Amino acid sequence: MNILIKVLGTGCAKCKQTTEVIQQVVNENKLKIEIEKVEDIMKIMEYNVMSTPAVVINNEVVIKGRVPSKEEIKEILLANKTIEDSDKPSEGCCSNNTCC
Repeated sequence: MNILIKVLGTGCAKCKQTTEVIQQVVNENKLKIEIEKVEDIMKIMEYNVMSTPAVVINNEVVIKGRVPSKEEIKEILLANKTIEDSDKPSEGCCSNNTCC
């Protein structure tokens, strides 16, 4: 599965900070995710975003108007099944060497 994350913003400090936060999560979790910065205001408006920074994952706006935390980005990527949740027990009756 190819994941594309777009950071929408005109290049302000918060937009750069958002890109850095996402890059840190990607690096820490050794993910193969493409991160693209979109600074063209006309392209940003195509996403119906009026306040930046905004984060788009696979063409869905997931955050707008603020800098996300690393934890929030990780949760979003977990929801998109990009990161395996290591704390989650494996599926099945006898997971983790215990039975029901």
